[in-house]
Amino acid sequence: MYVEFDTLPEESRIWIYQSNRKFSDEEIAEIETSLKQFLENWAAHGSGLEASYQLKYNRFIVIAINQVTQAATGCSIDASVQFIQSLESKYGVDLLDKMNVTFKQGEHITHKPLIEFKKLAKDKSVSANTVVFNNLVNTVGEYQEFWEVPASESWHSRFF
Repeated sequence: MYVEFDTLPEESRIWIYQSNRKFSDEEIAEIETSLKQFLENWAAHGSGLEASYQLKYNRFIVIAINQVTQAATGCSIDASVQFIQSLESKYGVDLLDKMNVTFKQGEHITHKPLIEFKKLAKDKSVSANTVVFNNLVNTVGEYQEFWEVPASESWHSRFF
């Protein structure tokens, strides 16, 4: 069942999907409708999942579930991946490739393949102070505290 994101406890599990391009406002409206519909019916072993989402910067889809009420299972996670794949197909975007890095350059958000990010670090075009999006966070609490961080405070630090 869909709930408001800010009602989920900090230990709620999250998944972050980053798009290789910014979604238009029209696409965001459609994605929000689809997400609410999916989450309203998302279940694990027949029990509804208390779930929510956030769309950030017209580029990130964050899905969260309260695991205290009902944990996600293999089948429910598979269903969410299939849902994300349907968005990829519908909008012609890449949401599942984890070998990409998204980071801020001033107010602009840039998306690059990991190999290009490494080169930017080597060339000093990005630094340990560059704000990156650490999509490896696992809980709402981690997302709130450690998602947008300087590269020096995330797994990206190995490139500096």
